[in-house]
Amino acid sequence: MKIFARIFMVGMAVFLIGCETTHHGSGGGSTKASSSSSHSSGTGVTIVSPATASSHKAGPVTFCMETSGYTVEPAKNGINAGKGHHHLIIDTALPNLGSSIPKDAQHVHMGDGSKCKTIQLGAGVHTIRALFAQGNHVPYNPAVTDSIFIYVTHSN
Repeated sequence: MKIFARIFMVGMAVFLIGCETTHHGSGGGSTKASSSSSHSSGTGVTIVSPATASSHKAGPVTFCMETSGYTVEPAKNGINAGKGHHHLIIDTALPNLGSSIPKDAQHVHMGDGSKCKTIQLGAGVHTIRALFAQGNHVPYNPAVTDSIFIYVTHSN
């Protein structure tokens, strides 16, 4: 029964990520569940770790991103062309690109300019999206984003 549940959850994650229509990550060399395409100017964001479809024990998971064509800086530096900071969108769709990204458990801000963030995740399949935004927390349009899914197991 556990194997059936795991296969079902991974299948659902693949389906959900495959439905993502705005995707500008370059894939980072890992096998993505959705087709990856680079932004027309060769710019984008990539979740470089963990790898998509990886399995982790319940607890904290560290996510790291890289950018191409964009410079990561703290939000306090304001709005600067081609610059901004990362956000992690957890188990939900991308927010409205014309508005400031909410700040809650599903929208993790990295306004300090960091490129890695450790977050606590419960057991199950999780879809994680990186979303790059300007200093005012408003995403670029078109979205500069990448997504992965991971499987978190129980710790025992």
